[in-house]
Amino acid sequence: MLGLTSPVKLRRKAAVLALLTPLSLTACTSDKGPTAAQAGQTLKAHILQLLKERNAKSVTISDPGGKDIPCAEGKAKQTYAATGRDLEAGTAPDALNDMMLGAVKRVGDYSIVDGNGGIGTVTVADNSTATVLLLNSHTKGEYSIRGETECLRPS
Repeated sequence: MLGLTSPVKLRRKAAVLALLTPLSLTACTSDKGPTAAQAGQTLKAHILQLLKERNAKSVTISDPGGKDIPCAEGKAKQTYAATGRDLEAGTAPDALNDMMLGAVKRVGDYSIVDGNGGIGTVTVADNSTATVLLLNSHTKGEYSIRGETECLRPS
């Protein structure tokens, strides 16, 4: 052969490149962790999924997030918040927070940071996604969750 590459070898090379390219791209960014925007998208997904896990109705976004907020030298965080109605209008706020706390492990790897003695706001964090959720229902029958990312690289 005159130095020509066979179609089989070309396909193999293309397959190897197709597999290695995403790995090399993630290797460049993963060692620094997520950006504020990436963690913000995870935060949004986790809050909406948690409300879905509780079968919340009439979900309302009270903070759409999506903006970098300066929080440390050269870093930023993002926020997101939503509410939703419980199937029972008279469910006490502390019970709503407890029910969300029971469902949060189905959403992410969250651990309690501040249980507040079971009264009022419960704070949970997922270190792997750099997100913090505040389960802060204060009204009968209404789930309320707000969250923020840790201070991260800006988007």
